[in-house]
Amino acid sequence: METTNNRNRRTKSDQSPLYEGGGRLQPRDKDLEEAVLGALMLEKDAYTIVCDILKPESFYEPAHQRIYEAIQSLGAAQRPIDMLTVTEQLRHNGTLEEVGGPLFISQLTSRVASAAHIDYHARIVAQKYLARELISFASQIEAKAFDESNDVDDLLQEAEGRLFEISQRNVKKDVTQIDPVIGQAIEQIQAAANRTSGLSGLESGYHDLDKLTSGWQPSDLIIIAARPAMGKTAFVLSMARNMAINYNIPVAIFSLEMSNLQLVNRLISSTCELEGEKIKSGRLSPMEWDQLMSRVKHLYSAPLYIDDTPSLSIFELRTKARRLVREHNVKFLIIDYLQLMNASGMRFGSREQEVSMISRSLKQLAKELSIPIVALSQLNRSVESRTDGKRPQLSDLRESGAIEQDADIVCFIHRPEYYLRSDTDANGNDIRGLAEFIVAKHRSGSVDDVKLRFRPKFARFDNWSDDMPMGQSTTMESSLNQLMGNGNTTPGNNVLSGGNADFLQQSGEDAPF
Repeated sequence: METTNNRNRRTKSDQSPLYEGGGRLQPRDKDLEEAVLGALMLEKDAYTIVCDILKPESFYEPAHQRIYEAIQSLGAAQRPIDMLTVTEQLRHNGTLEEVGGPLFISQLTSRVASAAHIDYHARIVAQKYLARELISFASQIEAKAFDESNDVDDLLQEAEGRLFEISQRNVKKDVTQIDPVIGQAIEQIQAAANRTSGLSGLESGYHDLDKLTSGWQPSDLIIIAARPAMGKTAFVLSMARNMAINYNIPVAIFSLEMSNLQLVNRLISSTCELEGEKIKSGRLSPMEWDQLMSRVKHLYSAPLYIDDTPSLSIFELRTKARRLVREHNVKFLIIDYLQLMNASGMRFGSREQEVSMISRSLKQLAKELSIPIVALSQLNRSVESRTDGKRPQLSDLRESGAIEQDADIVCFIHRPEYYLRSDTDANGNDIRGLAEFIVAKHRSGSVDDVKLRFRPKFARFDNWSDDMPMGQSTTMESSLNQLMGNGNTTPGNNVLSGGNADFLQQSGEDAPF
């Protein structure tokens, strides 16, 4: 007769994945799997509860996988699911004897009383499947890491891609009853009403654009596209400067095209209103040196964070963005530019599929972090062959139609002066410095064209309503001077430069100016 100690020792051994010999069992629960399958054949609506949670491979036992495949086929054909129909479907699939015959199917239904807890049980089965996937993933990565012929950077990219795939299989978010959401919406409306600006989102510093969008909204993916030399980078840098200096909004810039030093030089040129060529050469007059040293102080304290990692993957971006939001409370993300990103570690049939995956992931990231994300994008050459003023259209977005679908807002930058090579348009209107910011898609608002003033010497965009001759002070300059006079700077925030995840901050003392 089996002793009590032996029986207890056997019970603990069966429940634990670790045995005395050191071997391990994959995470699984045979009883739960049988309970779920039995419940699916007892209640006619049970399949609708678990169809988005489970798939055949979620079950560990091969016989259970074949049975769920039969149930899945019946559910897809909207046929009744019970012991008899499942048995017949298995016979049709040729797997009835493989799973144990009709007797085993009848035993499954006899082991459960109802489908009352099928949702909870199904989620446990799904979680154990994810655990098995993680174990398999870790084992593969470990084996490749021991192989010194593998490049570590490539292996990291592959690991990120595979882990992202596994995370996408996780249990979906439950639905939410509308009442608490209405409360959040009312609070947001009240907060917007209490603001002097009347905006519900983040201010860009461009008044007409802010009126059109009510500010950049949380969870929005904004695509800003243009042909080369239209000023995409200049616009987002001007906007980042406005937001960080004027409104103290923490902004992160991921630059895949330019180095952090190049970006900072352009920021200095824009903020100090000094020509870029003079910044590069250092040939400044005594007055310009004074202008540089007095105005650059505002960039020292601005909550601007720059990462210039080349060929950044979407998985690296997710990791770094989460850290920036968590550690620096970043509220606005800029990516320059989308087509230079990649999804390393994942295989695609074409570049279009990869870009589609990247744009979809950016939208998911914006929603996850609840911040607006701006991604710059290139346009294809069809714009250049157009004869109607060469205004860009949604169909001109390069490499993927998914960009247009995933984005909440799609904008274009168009400078008529660049194409017409004239100071006036066909109607005789002065177009010197005119930049049209075209909002072509706006998921939660209207579309329109916004006039901005482009100042090429400083690679800077200003409000068109400022309406000052080129080279004179602007509203932005007045704001900077006012800040300087009042000493109204925010301590503790420094310009960040660096292509690594460390995001090393530079203080005013060790900045190269």
